[in-house]
Amino acid sequence: MGPLCASAARAPMLRALRLPRLWGPLGARGSASDGTAGGREIQVRTLEGPDQGITEILMNRPGARNALGYVFVSELQNAVAQLREDQRVRVLLLRSAVKGVFCAGADLKEREQMSATEVGVFVQRLRGLMSEIASTAVMGLIETTRGLLPGAGGTQRLPRCLGVALAKELIFTGRRLTGVQAHTLGLVNHTVEQNEEGDAAYQRARALAQEILPQAPIAVRLGKVAIDRGMEVDIASGMAIEEMCYAQNIPTRDRLEGMAAFREKRPPKFVGK
Repeated sequence: MGPLCASAARAPMLRALRLPRLWGPLGARGSASDGTAGGREIQVRTLEGPDQGITEILMNRPGARNALGYVFVSELQNAVAQLREDQRVRVLLLRSAVKGVFCAGADLKEREQMSATEVGVFVQRLRGLMSEIASTAVMGLIETTRGLLPGAGGTQRLPRCLGVALAKELIFTGRRLTGVQAHTLGLVNHTVEQNEEGDAAYQRARALAQEILPQAPIAVRLGKVAIDRGMEVDIASGMAIEEMCYAQNIPTRDRLEGMAAFREKRPPKFVGK
């Protein structure tokens, strides 16, 4: 079967794998030159110049060490949902605007005031948000030390990253990991020595974003879909998902541009179409 000839049985899967429609861009937001709006717990910053195409989400809840409270999660959900539909955004960085902390995890003081029903709804929203941003920045799943268990997807993502035995050990003990330990285990891709400004991790993440930025946006997005969806199924189904993603990339202008650039021995100029 050729790459463009998906069978009828695969049609529902193909529809599910289509890229989201690229609607209009996000409204007014901060830029690298004018800063970000104050007061909001989640701020969006668009980089300019050679970094145009990189957008940052800044977590800004210093009084609670960026704990995952109701307002914080709602604003983060809204930001991610809007940025996902903005075709100008090629790479998204999630960073802390609070010095010395990334995210303290659940806001247990706020959670204590919720009813059982409210907790269930809130954790369900949080689980969906974590699935959306797929972050592995958390350095410890310490919920069992607070009488809880990971409810935002940690019991499912950690075994897929580290294997069942080690995931159980880390969750059952509530152990915190240093950056070096997390890197050794494969939880994070990079570790860096802190600099005088205290933003070494951000600088490394931005450098990585700059590597991704010039690549074909649709191909990168489809590659992400193929990997993420393929990890959830057996390898034969994963191959079918890859085939469907590949077929969606064939008609793009970027694919033709990539081949022309290779033939003409010049850097490609991808436009995301």
